[in-house]
Amino acid sequence: MPIPILQLRDTLIVTIQSELTDAELSQLRQDIAARIGKRAVRGLVIDVSALDVLDSFASRTLVGIAKVSKLRGAHSVIVGIQPDVAYAMVQLGLTLEGTDTALDLDEGMELLEQRKQARRGS
Repeated sequence: MPIPILQLRDTLIVTIQSELTDAELSQLRQDIAARIGKRAVRGLVIDVSALDVLDSFASRTLVGIAKVSKLRGAHSVIVGIQPDVAYAMVQLGLTLEGTDTALDLDEGMELLEQRKQARRGS
């Protein structure tokens, strides 16, 4: 099932609405990298609020998407990690190392805007 990738100005918004297979996560990584280059994207929000679990592959893939996005010129933020998911990730030693997170889409969009302004100011 293709994952919808919406664009709002210079930001892509990806909402993961159900558990994804490893192949679907890998395809998502490729789709995002391609869209960032084609559309002058400067921000990426990945909403995982519908997920009940983030396994090690999904966690690594999300970090990989964030790193690829940064190399392509876009700052990323992962939003909506549920409390039980966060607790389970900590118990399993899973991290989103080096990746910004926010509570929800609004907070994520605000964080991206701060990052864009800081980039313009430097």
